[in-house]
Amino acid sequence: MDGAKGIGIVASNGNHILDYKGVNRINHPLPPMIFIPTTAGTSADVSQFAIINDSENQVKIAVVSKIIIPDVALIDPETTLTMDNYLTACTGMDALVHAMEAYVSIARSPLTDTHALEAVRILSSHLRDVIARPDDLAIREQIMFGSLEAGLAFSNALLGNVHAMAHSLGGLLDLPHGECNSLLLEHVMNYNFSTSEERYAAIARSCGLETERRTPGEIRNLLFGYIRNLRYDLGIKKSLSDCGVKTTDIPLLAAKAYEDACLITNPRKSNRRDLETIYEEAY
Repeated sequence: MDGAKGIGIVASNGNHILDYKGVNRINHPLPPMIFIPTTAGTSADVSQFAIINDSENQVKIAVVSKIIIPDVALIDPETTLTMDNYLTACTGMDALVHAMEAYVSIARSPLTDTHALEAVRILSSHLRDVIARPDDLAIREQIMFGSLEAGLAFSNALLGNVHAMAHSLGGLLDLPHGECNSLLLEHVMNYNFSTSEERYAAIARSCGLETERRTPGEIRNLLFGYIRNLRYDLGIKKSLSDCGVKTTDIPLLAAKAYEDACLITNPRKSNRRDLETIYEEAY
C-alpha cells in the first residue's frame, strides 16, 4: 500500500520519491486509490503516512501528507487469514504502538484519544487470542478493527520516538517494522513516562491493569512489565543484539532516527544521546 502511495506521488508530482521525505511536501493530488489491507497493523489504508525504504542510505523515511490518504479502504478480516503467527504478532504490535504513541503525542486531540484508547482496549484483549486461535475469524475481525481505530488515531495525532527509531533500525538491518516497534516500545515508554504520567496510566487501565492507589513509579513498572510479557507471549522475545545490531551501530541508528519526522510529536524532546541510550537499553 505504501508502494502504491509512492507510485501515485511520483506519477502526479514528478521528481524522486525521496524528495518528498517529511511533512506536507506534496503539491498535487494522486490518482484515485482503493486499498485492501492484508495485514492487521499498518493502517496504511486510512493514514496520511507512506514509509519508503531508502535502500542506498539504509533507512526508512516517512512521507506525511493528507493528500495520500486513500479514497476508499475495503477492510475484511478474511484477507489476514494467510498470515503466519509471527507476522500476525508483529503487525498486531505495530497497531498497538500506533495507538499508544497517538495517545501521548503532543498533536493529540479528544477525538484521536477516543480512537487510541479503544484501539488499546481491543488489541490488548485479543492479541494473545489471535495467536492461540489464528483461524478464528471473529478474533481476526477484532484485531482488524483495533488496527483501524489505531490508524484513525495516529493519522491525525501522529507518532513518536518508537516509530522514528524503528524506521532507522528496520532500514539498517531490513527487519520487520512491527518487530522493531515491539522491541523499542517498553523502553521508549520508560523514557517518556515522566512527561505523560496520566496518559500512560490511562493506557494501563485500557490494558486492564489496576492503577488505583498506585504511585506513578509503580504504574510505570506495571505497564513496562505488561508490554514485555505481551510481546513475549506473542513470540517476540528478541533483543536488538539478537537481531544483529552491533554496539558500533548505535550512534548511526540514533543519528538517522534524529532526522525522522515522527520525532517531532513525541511527548518528551530527545537529542541524539537520548536516542542512543534507548537503543542501548533495548540492546
